[in-house]
Amino acid sequence: MEGNKIALLAVPWLGMLTGLLGNLSLLSYFAKKKEAGAMAVQTLGVISRYVVLAQLAMVEAMSLPYFVVISAVIASGLVLNFMSYFGFLNARIWGLWEDFITIGGLSVLPQVMWSTFVPYIPDSILPGAICLTAAIGAVIMARLGKLSEAGMKFYGGIFGWTATLLFMWMPVSQMWTNILNPSNIKGLSAMSMFLAMTGNGLMLARTLLIRDLMWFTGAAWTTIFYGWGNLLCLYICNTISQEFFLAATTGLAAWIGFALWRDTSVHGYDSPFRPLEELVFGSR
Repeated sequence: MEGNKIALLAVPWLGMLTGLLGNLSLLSYFAKKKEAGAMAVQTLGVISRYVVLAQLAMVEAMSLPYFVVISAVIASGLVLNFMSYFGFLNARIWGLWEDFITIGGLSVLPQVMWSTFVPYIPDSILPGAICLTAAIGAVIMARLGKLSEAGMKFYGGIFGWTATLLFMWMPVSQMWTNILNPSNIKGLSAMSMFLAMTGNGLMLARTLLIRDLMWFTGAAWTTIFYGWGNLLCLYICNTISQEFFLAATTGLAAWIGFALWRDTSVHGYDSPFRPLEELVFGSR
């Protein structure tokens, strides 16, 4: 609003895009599981990140054609996910959507990861092209029934884990941008980082309760690296006070400890690490 467009360059559009696509893919994951609360969180994530991308497109920090294509994908994804949740979408169309996000996620993720570090590495579309070919091959084999039982089980979890990895790459991209351009860090909102840390942190209790390792991985990573990690960057650059940073750090540690203690108590375990053990390795 003040006309300071340079401040928006503190937000990498590739990182924001991976977060947005991660939100959209996780929305499909939770729509399939009928997790209404998690769907609401992911929908808000899609909308809020889309608004940021729109701002970046307005100041020409990202290409307009990219923004138009992304807009079409986001609109289609939101409609299809909610139609599926309310039972208005047949299984065939939903299967095609799952195939689309599987192929899209597997090709976009490595390409964005590669592009994040350009020009320190050569600019190339090879990572995305290789993974796109592999993803299309996997989808075709799955649809033709050419995969083994173990292969189908692995294929079934691809889109969920790809979504999580997309979501997890966003803080990596943001922190890399912070390292490259520390002077732009003032363009980040400390309160936004705090809310990101708090919102994802609160979801950890639910992920522990239902023992969902994929959801826990994404939520924990974003809590620590995107929320707390960027607060650490802001603190190191003297953008936030020591009191604010210490209060946020103490609150996060206390909440994680409380969530583990309550889960341990509810299940009658004698160790606070038992919930994490079951989360990773399953119940005994």
